[in-house]
Amino acid sequence: MKIVYTFENIDCPNCAAKIEAAIAGIDTVETAALSYTQGTLHLDVTSTEGLLAKLQAAADSVEEGVVFTLRHKAHPHSHVLHHDHEIACRACKAEHQQEEAENAAVHAASAHAHGSETSHGMDAGTVTLILGAVLFVIGLVLHLLHLQPEMLSKLLLLGAYLLMGWEVLLSALRNITKGQIFDENFLMTIATIGAICIGSWEEAAGVMLFFRLGELFEHIAVERSRKSVMEAIDLRPETVALCRGDGQTETIPAEYVQVGDHILVRAGDRIPVDGILVRGESTVDTSAMTGEPVPVTVREGDAVMSGCINQSGVIELEVTAALEDSMVQRILDSVENAAAGKPKIDRFITRFARVYTPVVVAIAVLTAVIPSLVTGNWSHWIYTACNFLMISCPCALVLSVPLAFFSGIGAGSAKGILFKDGLTLEALDKVQAVVMDKTGTLTEGTFTVTAMHSEGSLEELIRYASALESFSNHPVAKSILTYASEHSVLFEKASDVQEIAGKGITGTSGGHRIACGNQKLMQLESIAVPTPAQAGTCVYVAVDGAYFGYLVLSDTIKPHAKETIAALHDRGLYTVMLTGDSEQHSRSVAKELGMQEMHADLLPDTKPTVMTSVREERGSVLFIGDGINDAPVLSGADVGAAMGSGADAAMEAADLVLLSSDPQSILTAMDIAGRVNKTAKFCVIFALAVKIAIMLLGFLGFANMWLSVFADTGVTILCVLFVLANVRRSA
Repeated sequence: MKIVYTFENIDCPNCAAKIEAAIAGIDTVETAALSYTQGTLHLDVTSTEGLLAKLQAAADSVEEGVVFTLRHKAHPHSHVLHHDHEIACRACKAEHQQEEAENAAVHAASAHAHGSETSHGMDAGTVTLILGAVLFVIGLVLHLLHLQPEMLSKLLLLGAYLLMGWEVLLSALRNITKGQIFDENFLMTIATIGAICIGSWEEAAGVMLFFRLGELFEHIAVERSRKSVMEAIDLRPETVALCRGDGQTETIPAEYVQVGDHILVRAGDRIPVDGILVRGESTVDTSAMTGEPVPVTVREGDAVMSGCINQSGVIELEVTAALEDSMVQRILDSVENAAAGKPKIDRFITRFARVYTPVVVAIAVLTAVIPSLVTGNWSHWIYTACNFLMISCPCALVLSVPLAFFSGIGAGSAKGILFKDGLTLEALDKVQAVVMDKTGTLTEGTFTVTAMHSEGSLEELIRYASALESFSNHPVAKSILTYASEHSVLFEKASDVQEIAGKGITGTSGGHRIACGNQKLMQLESIAVPTPAQAGTCVYVAVDGAYFGYLVLSDTIKPHAKETIAALHDRGLYTVMLTGDSEQHSRSVAKELGMQEMHADLLPDTKPTVMTSVREERGSVLFIGDGINDAPVLSGADVGAAMGSGADAAMEAADLVLLSSDPQSILTAMDIAGRVNKTAKFCVIFALAVKIAIMLLGFLGFANMWLSVFADTGVTILCVLFVLANVRRSA
């Protein structure tokens, strides 16, 4: 069972990683993914009994005061609408009230642990930080002016230190009793107390001030990042206008809308849920969902996607997906679930931090003791060791890497590209070959009949073909039926229909046995057929075991397909086209597009085999497809990308979804993936380089505690700002 919580009062990404590990150890938890940057905890559990209490205990073992809140889901039962918009189902209402009471109790405990808000809405930590800063400035001025008595400046600096650092000191003491000694609170406590012991009162207070300010700026930067990303993609409506039987509308909560309901969407409003247009005509702005700037005209019978904006005219929709299943929610879930699939570099940094901090602490202890025993200069070497302790906090590493991937996923969503997790971004940057399906991916998938030949009348040919193709959902079949409708050709649906995968359909119509399909089906039926002179997809029709005629259908290449293939080649990527269509037509399309390799006449179960051979020869493979038959190869590819206009099975199996169904979107996805990976690696290298450099300077006597604070909180802030500026440039 999958469940999602939000959390509050986790102030350190390193602590977040420790809390995640503690939660993963709960007996009923199978997997746990806690994202500091998103403020969410994703769990896969075997039981929810007493889960919140277990989560609280696991978090308290690392850091007290953390509050978990269960994210509410849409009302699961049939809605009985009340004008006061309360939850109608009494069972759900009781459950809702119980959850609220439980969460309120936990929040109350947290408020007690963290201090209540002042009348001006300012928390106690901010008040003490401001007062401490004032005392520090006064004490520092007295110290620099050497005003007497000297003890006054020391008392002011000590007061500033205690006001600003009491939470840090208390947390360090509390965590020591739990065996959590290698966190930033412990490191800062030991370093500043060491500074006081050697008489550096102003540095101890100043370091605590800038440490607290750094934490505050870091928190603000992460919160703004989280808010901006989530606001950009959270297009869920609060209410909808439900059509009633008397011609009136009623405003109801969006989560109460059910499949089959009719809703009204006025001009300028955002479409709240997925639906079918049943009345009216309009143009729809899909840019928020697909990244496509050109509005789309929709008419009765057209499907419309939630999150798009109705630009002109009032339209009535029949709901095809409730809010929790609509595209707006799927996009939000896609971003929020990204934390569950942490990229390798993220997992490496978490493991690295567990080793890195104890090692630096050990180096600090050795630095304080060994040189002091040799030189006798205890004050200098203890001061140097304190610098080491402040530098060693791994927050810059633990925070910047997941933030880079989170920001990249948000940037993709703004472009109509859904990355399902961070692993996808990491894997996409390593792709060596791009394998693409033809129909619906490189071509429009809308076929038109361009040539026909018949041993009888053309009307009979169309009638026989339509009688069988009416049982198929393939684009070719739909095109034949459209042609029959446009030319007013009437037909009776066949009986005893049998579909032969990758070949065609057989059945009985008008007392005749009909076979309709490609050349492979004709060979299976031992029927000789002519080869059409025209290029295209050829559908043969045989009646009572004899050739009767054929239809040639041509597909249209998508507008940006050729440019996309050329751009992939410019990036050094190898391109392959896979299709179940005939060799002749497929080769013509592949040549026009400039594909480097092409495989035609493929059955659904042979596509994965071809993709595997491409991987063995070329390396990591990206596969792009849109059909149900592409689901197996999408799952088996190193990265699978599905077109948003394709089958649901394909989108479920894929690692990323291109909502615009424009092949050019894959270039944007690759750009985002490349920028995210480069940014994450740069942050790791930059943070470690600065820390090591300042450690060496400190060891040589050229670095003080102010510089050490920069190596900790300063570097963290710089990495966060670099991530936000750099990744967003790709949006």
